[in-house]
Amino acid sequence: MVKIISNNDLSEAKKEKLALLDFSATWCGPCSMLAPVLQELSEELDGKVGVYSIDVDQNPSLAIDYKIMNIPALVLLKDGEKVGMTVGFQPKASLKKFIEEHR
Repeated sequence: MVKIISNNDLSEAKKEKLALLDFSATWCGPCSMLAPVLQELSEELDGKVGVYSIDVDQNPSLAIDYKIMNIPALVLLKDGEKVGMTVGFQPKASLKKFIEEHR
């Protein structure tokens, strides 16, 4: 399940061993295409990777903190620290590989 981040609060995500942060916006076409892919991925990797959705319009401080310039942007956290980032739509297989490379 993809969890929604609100109030610029990443405390839950930072407690995860591995967390994938999806920086997106409702008006973003590629973000809308990526959402169902992330939902599938979150179900497949349940218990291994926490998947979080962050609307950049509602959480501007987080977007600034993680230097998000383009969306969709995916940031991978390991033990609360940023270990990887990728920008743009990607198929599920590519995202799985991105996560595996940083485990």
